[in-house]
Amino acid sequence: MDFNIYMQDFVNQARTEINEAGFENLTTPEEVDEAFARKGTTLVMVNSTCGCAGGVARPAAANAIHHDHRPDHLVTVFAGQDREATERAREYFEGYQPSSPSFALLKDGKIQKMVERHEIESSTPMEVVQKLQSLFDEYCEEY
Repeated sequence: MDFNIYMQDFVNQARTEINEAGFENLTTPEEVDEAFARKGTTLVMVNSTCGCAGGVARPAAANAIHHDHRPDHLVTVFAGQDREATERAREYFEGYQPSSPSFALLKDGKIQKMVERHEIESSTPMEVVQKLQSLFDEYCEEY
């Protein structure tokens, strides 16, 4: 099997998984700027094909949003795939090093907190759900 075809199948599956959970794909820097200009809270998932952490992050993202408090907006950029969009998103994550997968919680376009890769890869999906929901309780309105 051609490696590029295999990887594209994997990427498409990872995109589909997070889109079905309700996250909007941001594939250009302009889409990132437009999404981050929205008022309210925005959860950004920096998606990744990394098997270990990505396999924890996507299910955690899908499950964390089923909570009394949740972000107003759910968006995703895909590291290694939509490079320019990911780079633009990371410009908003002041004080944090690039990592993927990861989650950023923004309020009115300003970074509040991140759940970084090292916090994801050492956790179970339910532990990441709890980390995200704790952020939602602190920063988001009741849904």
